[in-house]
Amino acid sequence: MPPNPVRVFLVEDMKHLQGVMEDLLRTLGDFRMVGTATTEAEANLWLDEHAGEWDLVIADLVLEQGTGLGVVAKCRERPAGRKVVVLSDYVTPGIHRHCLMLGADAAISKAHLPAFVSFCEQLAGQPDGPRA
Repeated sequence: MPPNPVRVFLVEDMKHLQGVMEDLLRTLGDFRMVGTATTEAEANLWLDEHAGEWDLVIADLVLEQGTGLGVVAKCRERPAGRKVVVLSDYVTPGIHRHCLMLGADAAISKAHLPAFVSFCEQLAGQPDGPRA
């Protein structure tokens, strides 16, 4: 039986990066974009309305309104197997620690894309998809 697709919710305010991210994920495995948001409030509303309909949240830190930190905190209480990764130009060692304290599984600088690719490849390679 083939593994389930990884359902991705992307929180990124730059529209062209949304398309780039979708293309990148498609090359890495069976990822399916199930939603996008450009603000913290929009992301949190989507998460409320689509509980259980995602496996991976990818959140930028700097958004049109609000921050990705609020989105990470919103995802703190989630079922096992669901992952949250911060992907931002502003990941410093201090921000990295703060993201992990808020509940992120990883916080990766956009400048270190190979680390993000590795994270996603590991997630896509789990038997029966990422859900526990």
